[in-house]
Amino acid sequence: MEELDYLPFDCDNHYYEALDAFTRHVDPQWHRRCVEWCEINGRSYHVIGGVVSHAVVNPTFDPVAKAGALSKYFRGNPEGRSPMEYLRDREPIPAEYRDRDARIARLDQQGVSSVWLFPTLGVLYEELLKHDTEALGVMFRGFNRWLEEDWGFSYQNRIYASPYITLADVNWACEELEWALDNGARTVVLRPAPVITRFGPRSPGDEMFDPFWSRVNEAGITVVVHAGDSGYTSQGYDEDGFGAEFGGPGVRKKGAPTIKAFNIERAAQDWLLTMSFERMYERFPNLRVASVENGSDYLANLLRKLDQIANKNPWWFKEDPVELYKRHVWMNPFWEDDVHEVTELMGSDHIIFGSDWPHIEGLPQPLDYVVELKEFNEADQRKILLENTTYLNELRPA
Repeated sequence: MEELDYLPFDCDNHYYEALDAFTRHVDPQWHRRCVEWCEINGRSYHVIGGVVSHAVVNPTFDPVAKAGALSKYFRGNPEGRSPMEYLRDREPIPAEYRDRDARIARLDQQGVSSVWLFPTLGVLYEELLKHDTEALGVMFRGFNRWLEEDWGFSYQNRIYASPYITLADVNWACEELEWALDNGARTVVLRPAPVITRFGPRSPGDEMFDPFWSRVNEAGITVVVHAGDSGYTSQGYDEDGFGAEFGGPGVRKKGAPTIKAFNIERAAQDWLLTMSFERMYERFPNLRVASVENGSDYLANLLRKLDQIANKNPWWFKEDPVELYKRHVWMNPFWEDDVHEVTELMGSDHIIFGSDWPHIEGLPQPLDYVVELKEFNEADQRKILLENTTYLNELRPA
């Protein structure tokens, strides 16, 4: 950090939701169909649409595991410890996890200029309520009002919280997008998953969603597809359902590796490929997509498959889908991914730095990432650490 003559822009920061984040702006008559609190054996849990959620161990986040608690584990676990050993050290929730002024002070200490800010629980709950599209809209409309109230979409031009959009009801999505634009949003965030509508599942590029994508294209706002609960199944190799528990009952032994660890990357690859197959970047030439916290190990295979499909179906694509992908998509690798490989595939102007702070699988301090770029020249470092996200953070109307 001391060697940089600028302050980086972190594309992946998170808040821990306030206790009333899902209820403050939701009419109480809707709570039963949306989100309620319950207590089981002395512990508090969220009830989503009448079903207790175990997506996180403690949705009050107090106490909470320290930022980057699992960083050594994801670095390759040189100490050979179990995840639960790393997570035993907990602390009362720090103010900067829920208060924007405290967060600004922390950014100053960390040497970070600005951050994109995303949910912790919010990216998990669309899957749990996908069966009730009406309640889904009520819940996330209230959630976004809480988000704007507590964090703001451009607070001090440093904290850029991202409203959550579900496409389950395209009219709702268009209305929410307009509200977000009116309130200064620089990004909107979606989950990488098929859209569950009242007509059944649909591709995110289905023509029924064209009114939403047309407005995105016109406004020039960046769409972030961020890791979350995408509803992916383990096909019997492990229990289905998103959860932060390590081990537990199921079809595998407690603590054994599981293919569930790859669900995030599977979901992202499928979503990103589908957007290209749907010719979204031909249809909406001003569309900018940022893939955040979805990893990048699959990228080489994604581009290879996309090229193969284009060669097999030359009548479908008017333009080279690989080149369109590289022009319209920005990749945020996991911090433990090989950023050199991603840069060779995408170019340094389409890689964005994100620390996932203060999540347990993120970095203890955001600028711990700088060492990963030590072999890059100064111009490329600056693009990855600052300029690329700054570019995406600006509305660029068509």
